[in-house]
Amino acid sequence: MKLSYHSIQPLISSKGNYFSKWMGYIGLLIGIVLLLVSMQLFVNIRQILKENNPRKSGFDFVSISKTITNENMGKDNLFSVEEINKLKTLPEISAVSPLVSNRYRVRASAGSVFAFSTELFFESLDENFMSNQPQDFVWKPGQDIVPIILSSDFLEMYNVFAPAQGLPQLSAQTITSLNLFLECSGTQGFQNFRGNVVGLSDQINSILVPPSFMSWSNQHLSGDSTIAPTRVFLKLKDANNPKLIHYLDTHGYYLNHDKIQFGRIKSILQNVVSALGVFGILVIVMALLLFSFYLQLMIARSKNNLQLLLTLGYSPRWLSNGVTKTWIPIYAFIILIALGITQIFQVLFLQFAFVQQFQLSWFLHWSVIIMAILLLLTTMWVNSSLVKKELNRLSNFS
Repeated sequence: MKLSYHSIQPLISSKGNYFSKWMGYIGLLIGIVLLLVSMQLFVNIRQILKENNPRKSGFDFVSISKTITNENMGKDNLFSVEEINKLKTLPEISAVSPLVSNRYRVRASAGSVFAFSTELFFESLDENFMSNQPQDFVWKPGQDIVPIILSSDFLEMYNVFAPAQGLPQLSAQTITSLNLFLECSGTQGFQNFRGNVVGLSDQINSILVPPSFMSWSNQHLSGDSTIAPTRVFLKLKDANNPKLIHYLDTHGYYLNHDKIQFGRIKSILQNVVSALGVFGILVIVMALLLFSFYLQLMIARSKNNLQLLLTLGYSPRWLSNGVTKTWIPIYAFIILIALGITQIFQVLFLQFAFVQQFQLSWFLHWSVIIMAILLLLTTMWVNSSLVKKELNRLSNFS
């Protein structure tokens, strides 16, 4: 009957070359910590970017225009059909819609309510791109009332300058109850309408009217039925996609800086985190190589005893499994220390003032735990394979 591995363990020498062993321990710990920290950093960065760029229905909606420079001022900076179609083919863009603007003058006033009058611009957008569209945001030819969706930013700007002009400040509820008088005039004639603000939008900085009104008014007031826009609205899977930002930059398209600043930060941080993770993997590989040198030396020192055990009928697989099991507590201890250090890093990371405004978890992400378990299994498999290979070589030699 064969003895247990514990009873024959003294026959396998583990003395000598402690430097390789301890350097392997330290290197493995450092490598695992770097890899786990890089993974947790990646999760944190994604969460921060997600909160800084709220998504609607799982997508980002942004508008782009052509960058105006000293060289192209006065030139045609409208989007052509070919340019719009090219945008539609990009994998980073889910859908494209032109923001069609009015080709005639619009002057708005508040009538006798208060002395307010200003020039306006209108834009229309595909209804599929608008979230929470009011039910009464529709218009048909012959209808005097034009429904309007106003940007929340415009209302805020009005309330900033209104006191200096002797005008009353307006709440969101009040402005939706006002009737605006719209004087629309173009090369083909003029017509008056009443405007009714049916909703406020945080989605796009514009004054939106139904596409049906924009099409009709452009045709009848200016005789212009073209839809070449100055702005294009994009439905994106990720507005912070570095590839998309690079494409927009190289083609002279302007995207609001607040929309892309986190994309640039994301690109830089992803490169840093990736480099950190790659470096961690390299350190782990180097540590495993040191362990392999130590194991080879251990087997070489116990060569005679191991050949005797193999002659007595102990299989290389059984011996390699026995050797590997003795290292499991050590590897598990290193993994636990690495997880502890990574958890401490996560707590310290959340102490930064910039990070405290985000709802990040104090605990490690589940993917980090899974990676730690995979690293434990990988180190066990590598050691078992190495020992088994060396024992097979001894068996064949004997």
